[in-house]
Amino acid sequence: MQLGLLTLGDHLADPVSGAHQSQAERHRRLVDQAVLAEQVGFSSVHLGEHHCCDYILSAPPIVLAAIAERTTTLRLSTGVTLGANLDPLRVAEDYATVDLLSGGRVEPVLGRGTFFPHTYRALGQDPRHAKEMFAEHLELLVRLWSEESVTWTGVHHAPLHAVTVQPRPLQQPRPPIWVGAGTSPDSIELAARLGLWLMLPTVFGTPELFRPMVELYEERWEAHGHDPAQRRIGCCSHAWVDRDESRARARWEPRYRAYVEWVNELFRVSTGMADGQGIGAFDFEERCRTIALYGSPAQVVDRMEEIREVLHVDTHLLMLDMGGMPWDELAPAIELIGSDVLPGLRS
Repeated sequence: MQLGLLTLGDHLADPVSGAHQSQAERHRRLVDQAVLAEQVGFSSVHLGEHHCCDYILSAPPIVLAAIAERTTTLRLSTGVTLGANLDPLRVAEDYATVDLLSGGRVEPVLGRGTFFPHTYRALGQDPRHAKEMFAEHLELLVRLWSEESVTWTGVHHAPLHAVTVQPRPLQQPRPPIWVGAGTSPDSIELAARLGLWLMLPTVFGTPELFRPMVELYEERWEAHGHDPAQRRIGCCSHAWVDRDESRARARWEPRYRAYVEWVNELFRVSTGMADGQGIGAFDFEERCRTIALYGSPAQVVDRMEEIREVLHVDTHLLMLDMGGMPWDELAPAIELIGSDVLPGLRS
């Protein structure tokens, strides 16, 4: 099992202390937690991408380049890169640059990003075309990284004639690419056909909800002639680990509550749905029982093993830093995962 550290970069006041990091402090802590994650044994870091809201992490390749300068083995990824919204030629250039600077450690997750449709409005795009835009952009990205002198004619991108994207990525034949998907058979089919890895959005539901998509992905992967040994499946979880139950709840519940309630409000504003549920009402016990990872190191290891059994995952991303969580509480949790969770997974 590979363990990744996920952060989406929400910029919220701490509901416990009232403290509110500056935007500069928040970005610096994104780098610091990635550096610490590598030191304690995490395999990868995954940075979210959002625009025009209080998820202030909008330029993942820039932050990944900063992380690359302070790390040596950590794989550099996203959660997700907005594949439908962004020009795939620029995605190819930006992440190839990080690949060169990092010594070949880039492996982005590409997704549609339709959960918050305000991004499409801000960029002058129509979310009704997201599926077609995403498929076209993803196929073009694969070609731009795998081939030189690419000639292309599509619907959602200007034609290209004998274009060789520069710089070329260090990893050959191309950097690995994940597809963030778990509810759309079309996206599953696209990932399988192109030979791309699958990252499941399991913060949105129980593992059992995504099992049919995993089975479809595995079946279609082999149907397209790909080696099963080259397939990878990942998932992600909101998480908190502590040896002391009362301290764990005092630290995480108010921050987790503030985060979920804020996401739900952002969802309502973004979609215009006054009664929209977003990621669902906050019930701490229910979330910790069904979706989130929470408890002692042994409890978290057991839950991760259960999820691995259901979803056949080999990569699990943990998101700990939501809701204004202060560094002096976040850092010990990351260290505890390294010292007590990772050895349990390896055994």
